[in-house]
Amino acid sequence: MPSIFTKDSLRASVEAATGGRITVLYTATGQPSYMNVIPKFNLEDIDVSLGVGVHPAFIVGGATKSEIFIGTYQGIDKNGEFLSLPGVDPTASRNFDSFVSLARANGPGWHCITNAEFAALALWCWKNSFMPNGNNNYGRDTAAKWETGRRQDGGTPGEAIGTARTLTGSGPASWRHDNTPTGIADLNGNIWEWSPGMRLMDGEIQVIPDNDAALPDTDFSAGSSAWRAILASDGSLVAPGTAGTLKYDSTNVWSEGNSMMGAPILSDVIDNITGTPGNNATNEGWNEAALEALTHKDGLVVPGIAMALGLYPAASSGLGSDRLYTRNYGERLPSRGGTWGSGGNAGVFTLTLNTPRSYAGTTLGSRPAFVL
Repeated sequence: MPSIFTKDSLRASVEAATGGRITVLYTATGQPSYMNVIPKFNLEDIDVSLGVGVHPAFIVGGATKSEIFIGTYQGIDKNGEFLSLPGVDPTASRNFDSFVSLARANGPGWHCITNAEFAALALWCWKNSFMPNGNNNYGRDTAAKWETGRRQDGGTPGEAIGTARTLTGSGPASWRHDNTPTGIADLNGNIWEWSPGMRLMDGEIQVIPDNDAALPDTDFSAGSSAWRAILASDGSLVAPGTAGTLKYDSTNVWSEGNSMMGAPILSDVIDNITGTPGNNATNEGWNEAALEALTHKDGLVVPGIAMALGLYPAASSGLGSDRLYTRNYGERLPSRGGTWGSGGNAGVFTLTLNTPRSYAGTTLGSRPAFVL
């Protein structure tokens, strides 16, 4: 069985062709996976409002990592392992726990891309003044309709029928995170990506500290003791249910079955509940707002960790119409990026927190990642 970093001809050729930006890592059974190498960076180098020190995505189990590895492509189940491969239809229609198990089957260090990792990529894109396009309009980009990918269902780009996932990496360089052919593909649209490491629990924002969501033994279950809330006053991590923790409140109260939308607001209290507590119906009311337009409760000083984790805008402009969707009752787990039908609302900062862990749909998958 080859080691994770076996220097075979495939890995050598990929690294040579991409200047080392993409490498090939191997699973427990020796299957190859194309991975982008993302060097660590400091929060203050993105924006001083985020805080100081290394971004949490590069801190795993208390150790600082010089780099993390992110799947160049959205993931596919191949022989019971989760791979990043070009030109394939990414796996979808599985729930949160199923994707977590699939990625961990690759072996130690492998995991689904975490919320901290996705947020780090989004902040990197914003800082470098490039927000990638993608498949957010049935095989094409809604703002650049000449930019297309190869639909897995054989449909015509822009034709609003069918299951319009595009084959991984089949779009142009502008669909990559750095606007080059060696960038990470399809962070904008195509399918939502489950991103473990944070959740809403009855509106309270809860996280797994740093990037410990990348560890193979982290417990993501509903009753796990690993979850921590964020104290609004200073951003410290505390026990869930502590008074004064960060929450997403609702600006409107909707009755059961009402799918109309208000706007979420970052708060340290819950005054309004979206929908009916205890009802996990996927068509019930939710709140949404453009992330850069998200507001907070009067007097609340937003801690840097909320911005570092992509839960509150680090800037009031430059984020486009990337959206935040929330339901503040029950347990809601994050997925990021948007879908082939999200239009301009898809993007690297787009985050939905309105689905339970049991949800599975044709628009929902994930992406493999790795830490050494």
